[in-house]
Amino acid sequence: MILVNAALLFQALRSAVPSPTPPPDYTGDPNLITPGVWGFIAIFIIAVVTVLLIIDMNRRIRRSRYREEVRLQIEAEQAEADKKRQQDF
Repeated sequence: MILVNAALLFQALRSAVPSPTPPPDYTGDPNLITPGVWGFIAIFIIAVVTVLLIIDMNRRIRRSRYREEVRLQIEAEQAEADKKRQQDF
């Protein structure tokens, strides 16, 4: 009984959904569909902003890496100076 009901439901749903029809071919001027000057300007601005963000990110990463290298160098110099002072006593 359940299988019969499921089969009837499936048939009803399948017949209720229309088959898709392809869109009609465009017969107008294809130059009217392009994004035009404003689209070019928008994409150009997005590209410039992206390049500037990448440059800024690289600068920040490089700066933090140099800070770490300097910190390690200072720690090594301090450890060497402490070791030298202990040997002098």
